[in-house]
Amino acid sequence: MKPLPKVNIDDRIFTLKYYVDEEYVHLKIKNPKICKSCLEKPCLSFCPAGVYRLDRQGEITVGYQACVECGSCRVACPYLNIEWDYPRGGYGVAYKFG
Repeated sequence: MKPLPKVNIDDRIFTLKYYVDEEYVHLKIKNPKICKSCLEKPCLSFCPAGVYRLDRQGEITVGYQACVECGSCRVACPYLNIEWDYPRGGYGVAYKFG
């Protein structure tokens, strides 16, 4: 059997379709003060979609619209400061092959 070709994660994410729910945010920071005092800020590196960013004021911003719903943020935040829920039906990421 021939091995599968290696594909960059950014190339894979580019093929996804997103159905953004503007009325319900399924991903958010519970307490921004906890993030501000966090020295490691692992959220900036564990998300494959780069949903978490550090703004000029040193606060974490969440671009929930790009979430690939992998759930890594639920377990990787050492302070359990990220609230993650499934998007409502009909919204969220649509994977090309299911």
